[in-house]
Amino acid sequence: MSLILVGMNHKTAPLEIRERLSITCEDGSDPLAEVLRTPGVEEALFLSTCNRVEILARAGSREAAEGLYGFVFRYGNLERQEMDRCLYTHYDREAVRHLFRVTSSLDSLVMGEPQILGQVKDAYRLSVERKATGAVLNKLLHHAFRTAKRIRTETGIAANAVSVSFAAVELAKKIFGSLRGKTILLIGAGEMSELAARHLIGQGAPRILVVNRTHARAVSMAEEFRGEAVPFDELARALQEADIVISSTGAAGWVVTAPMVASALRRRKNRLLFLIDIAVPRDIDPAAGDIDNVYLYNIDHLQEVVDENVRGRLAEARKAEDIVAEELDRYEGWFHTLEVVPTIVSLREKMDGIVQGEMERVSSWLEGLSDADRERVQILASSIVNKILHDPITGLKEESQENGAAAYAEALRRLFRLDGEK
Repeated sequence: MSLILVGMNHKTAPLEIRERLSITCEDGSDPLAEVLRTPGVEEALFLSTCNRVEILARAGSREAAEGLYGFVFRYGNLERQEMDRCLYTHYDREAVRHLFRVTSSLDSLVMGEPQILGQVKDAYRLSVERKATGAVLNKLLHHAFRTAKRIRTETGIAANAVSVSFAAVELAKKIFGSLRGKTILLIGAGEMSELAARHLIGQGAPRILVVNRTHARAVSMAEEFRGEAVPFDELARALQEADIVISSTGAAGWVVTAPMVASALRRRKNRLLFLIDIAVPRDIDPAAGDIDNVYLYNIDHLQEVVDENVRGRLAEARKAEDIVAEELDRYEGWFHTLEVVPTIVSLREKMDGIVQGEMERVSSWLEGLSDADRERVQILASSIVNKILHDPITGLKEESQENGAAAYAEALRRLFRLDGEK
């Protein structure tokens, strides 16, 4: 094909590197525009989530990959060794396979989570708005969405769908045994916090506090979950009351500092405080985890909970991988026909031109026929041409899907002089 996918994810890059790139891409810069300026890149999609940063491009040559490496190097402020260790590259068929697996959540931190499909759709929507996609990526992304839909409907991979938020709640249950009687503090009122709140209520948490920089949003979420909205400037007081803190904001710096935690712990008489930071960049100062009776986990620490979920879904994952392979073959079959489409179009145009020319040559004879008879002659001539072209065109398409048809297409172009008389 001509596809290149360059990226890093939770498997290849530690949190501190992923958040470095995330911060850079949210500081008002325009990464998609930068990717499109990369020499050789003709179509592009830029995907950035808390667990991955990936660039998918259609390029005229594999040398374009070097330009994409340079983009990641600059935007992530990476050392060369960091980039070599964390970055992966997939070409053509493997790039398609990787995209299908990502979109279907088979490559997610929590297999089966639903957020990634929406994130890929958002990235694709932006690419379409910027006119960054063409025939190849448009077809590829729609095929990826169809693959994800098939996997969700034909397998149990999304049964009891989980997310990083759910994994955080599961970890809290392991620490406390039960969430009954515990006060939960949610910092941030976005989608991740909302998901966490739903899971917490389902596990019997009786009291939920919500803190958000936009207080109206905190009030709205608190009302929805029968919780209590706390003004952002009273975060320190909320920390004193909470047993479990789940933080997920878009802040660029620490929202919860180590001194804040130490002060809250003194006022709560050193009662155990459990902190879960699922934000990228991180919200909670890692130094808070060094304080006695404080247990701090970030998004990378959730892997153990995630692994348990994955083990329970392996059989369904195998079914999902079969669907990915099937859809990959279908897309690849369509892609390979692209190389023969110009030849088929040229061949049909030349044959139609010959028919039209001959009809005009005998127009004086045709004038003696009725309109209905002239139409029958036209239909007959076109039908003969279609029957003659049927086998060559069908064979050309079949060869393009099985063996590559460049040689056959070139032979047809020479035999029928489709590139002009010689």
